[in-house]
Amino acid sequence: MAPSSPPPEPLRDYLEWLAVERGRARATIDSYRRDLVPFLEWCRRRSLDPHRGTADDLDRYLAQLREAGRAPTSVARARAALRGWYGFLLAEGVLTADPTASVRPPRLARALPHPLSEEAIGLLLDAPWGSEARDRRDRALLEFLYGTGARVSEAVGVRLDDLDFTEETVLVTGKGSRQRLVPLGRSLRRALQRYLEPEGRALLVGEVRTSHLFLNNRGGRLTRQGADLILRRRGRSVGLDVAHLSAHVLRHSCATHMLAHGADVRVVQELLGHASIATTQVYTAVSPTALHAAYQYAHPRAQG
Repeated sequence: MAPSSPPPEPLRDYLEWLAVERGRARATIDSYRRDLVPFLEWCRRRSLDPHRGTADDLDRYLAQLREAGRAPTSVARARAALRGWYGFLLAEGVLTADPTASVRPPRLARALPHPLSEEAIGLLLDAPWGSEARDRRDRALLEFLYGTGARVSEAVGVRLDDLDFTEETVLVTGKGSRQRLVPLGRSLRRALQRYLEPEGRALLVGEVRTSHLFLNNRGGRLTRQGADLILRRRGRSVGLDVAHLSAHVLRHSCATHMLAHGADVRVVQELLGHASIATTQVYTAVSPTALHAAYQYAHPRAQG
């Protein structure tokens, strides 16, 4: 990867502060840079001092982004980057007031997940795969993603010691290093045990040994990108549309199908590791079957 060009002078201290004081990853810092440099260029063309930007200036800039066809999420990200930078300038004493405080955030449409149908899940997971080590890994991985509802980053982070076949659970480490125990269903246990036989994972282990459960073809830890590639390859082999197929879709599918079959939303919240139940409730919007069934069961006059 080519080295990034030096940051513009107004941003240099802020980006260094993000790296050194806040410990932000390079990808995060580059994202801030990509959102803030166009604003500096916008100010330069108008002979505006970005350090003296006003709320009206920022409103005009964000409005121009919307008029240029930028997605609401992109505009929201630009606003967040500006808030971060001006907050830094305020803390450093460069400013006496934050011009972003009165800038209203763009209204974002509520994005609903698009799960696979139960039939498509069955087509994917019940396909007659081979018995090679990679076949066993791929089946175990996809069963894990759908069976636990884990985020792909959580799945590829699982280690062998996190599995407990006696208690039929797996320890999953989520956002903020929060850990939770997730049940192992029968199909998942069977796929994992087959993967852990001598003809499975042991044949993938490379020179640099790792305790991670899921390995790539070179014997190292499987990455999130690698997991998505496996899913798309397997989905394509059974005729699924893979244009929007990702590991996150299996997480959506797990939650939606459980709610459709009567699971309590708080149980699904715990399973998925959502800090707020409001995050989990988005799945109820794509599970009308569960809503209708609960209404028929609970409302005094639903049965006439």
